[in-house]
Amino acid sequence: MGAEPADRDPMLDAPVQSIAGDDPGKKPEQGTALCLSGGGYRAMLFHLGALWRLYETNLLKSIKRISSVSGGSITAGVLGLNWEKLSFDPAKIQTDFVSEIVTPIRDLAGETIDESATILGLALPGRVSDQIAAAYDRHLFHGAKLNGLPGQPTFVLNATNVQSGALWRFTKSYMRDYRVGEVKDPEIPLALAVAASSAFPPVLSPVEMRLDPNKFTPNSGQDLQRKPFTSRVFLTDGGVYDNLGLETAWKRYDTVLVSDGGGKIQPEDEPKSDWAQHSYRVLNLVDNQVRSLRKRQLIESYKAQPGDPHFRKGAYWGIRSDIADYKLANTLPCPPDRTMELAETPTRLKRLDDERQERLINWGYAVCDAALRAHVDPSLPRADKFPYPAVKV
Repeated sequence: MGAEPADRDPMLDAPVQSIAGDDPGKKPEQGTALCLSGGGYRAMLFHLGALWRLYETNLLKSIKRISSVSGGSITAGVLGLNWEKLSFDPAKIQTDFVSEIVTPIRDLAGETIDESATILGLALPGRVSDQIAAAYDRHLFHGAKLNGLPGQPTFVLNATNVQSGALWRFTKSYMRDYRVGEVKDPEIPLALAVAASSAFPPVLSPVEMRLDPNKFTPNSGQDLQRKPFTSRVFLTDGGVYDNLGLETAWKRYDTVLVSDGGGKIQPEDEPKSDWAQHSYRVLNLVDNQVRSLRKRQLIESYKAQPGDPHFRKGAYWGIRSDIADYKLANTLPCPPDRTMELAETPTRLKRLDDERQERLINWGYAVCDAALRAHVDPSLPRADKFPYPAVKV
């Protein structure tokens, strides 16, 4: 093979791409970022199990950034809002992590909110996404704003700007789109940010935000810092742009943990040909291909050599992983037929019974444990039982 051109972008084959303002030669900071993918209630609960194991191992408290999209942002929002209530003492996991994080998320998973939101959104003034935001606020956030998130770690809730085609980031201290600009200290309800991040198209999308253009930091946008981009912002699911939540993590830190609760498109012997269902099928095909490409490039970055601009430390675990692939002799028992059945849980905000909730949490817990011990810290003690031992996976 010939040498690469001297001006070749070193990020070209990375799982994320350079944008204006990035320094492709800049080395990542030391520190760990955690990415939580989309996938509706399925991903929300799968990530909950992973967080449970990270809490037990004392790794959660050292994470510097938690980047999330879609269903992962529901879990991240609850974790962030209650972060300062956590002791990070594994001996107190039932009295703080379970009571403050697990219980409210499981309560939400016991409710179907997408069907009623769709009906009310179509029947009443406003959008379907307004009903979803109201449901999140009623069940989880109770009027909290983005400033209710902690200063550290940084929680980044990612949505996609339909107008600019770029990522829209919500954090405690700013919200921004590199093309449109930045608003510092945004007075945005946490429920609205989570609703924007999880506005699955086409039914739950878009979220519309009406903003004051004067709130934008002058000259903070590349080319679209003008009305209507700064006055009416239309957002859809963060997974449309970045379905693993990698963008704001991989560029910043040298260690990246990825929890992937996303789905996989299934074959259809007789695909629908009407425009609505055909468009939905094509959208899922695009999402599936982008997710697969990002995953392959992420794994390659783990395999790269130190000094390679693509090199990252860390681990990936997915709801479709085979726990045997981690090549550990002492993992929790997770038969592939059982875990694949969990992976087929529909990408919905639809009620899940207690047993399926517990199995999803158990599976996220077990596969996270295997990934951490195989690729992050082999000295970690093995998990000796599931959070919910009676149901296993």
